[in-house]
Amino acid sequence: MSDHVTVHGLVATEPRHLVTKDGLEVTSFRLAAMQRRFDRQLGKWRDDGTNWYSIASFRILAKNAAASLEKGHRVIVSGRLKVREWETGERSGVSVDIEADSIGHDLVWGSATFERNPMPVGDVDDASGDDPDEPEVGNDSF
Repeated sequence: MSDHVTVHGLVATEPRHLVTKDGLEVTSFRLAAMQRRFDRQLGKWRDDGTNWYSIASFRILAKNAAASLEKGHRVIVSGRLKVREWETGERSGVSVDIEADSIGHDLVWGSATFERNPMPVGDVDDASGDDPDEPEVGNDSF
């Protein structure tokens, strides 16, 4: 069983994109999620630490993330949380990883332009009986 989380933060490393020998696309990066809280006594916001996450995305999300993200971008990541303890010789620690289901720019901090992926030929289900020329509910073509 895995926990689903949504985290806001900064892309802290240049996203690393690779394609495995089996053709699986993977994009990974570190995410810095700054914790801030309002100090009522001082009447101002103060930093209260940073949580660090290793983000991994796969397949089409990996391809789109590699084309869209850069170090310093503010993003929102939603996915499956995995916490692992590790040990190498004298060092040990805990790794907090998120396998991303979705990644997007955080529009509180700026604007973005969306470009839809083209639908590959052969992805239309001809057996459905739907008219391919008729717009569907929720279709973006107005």
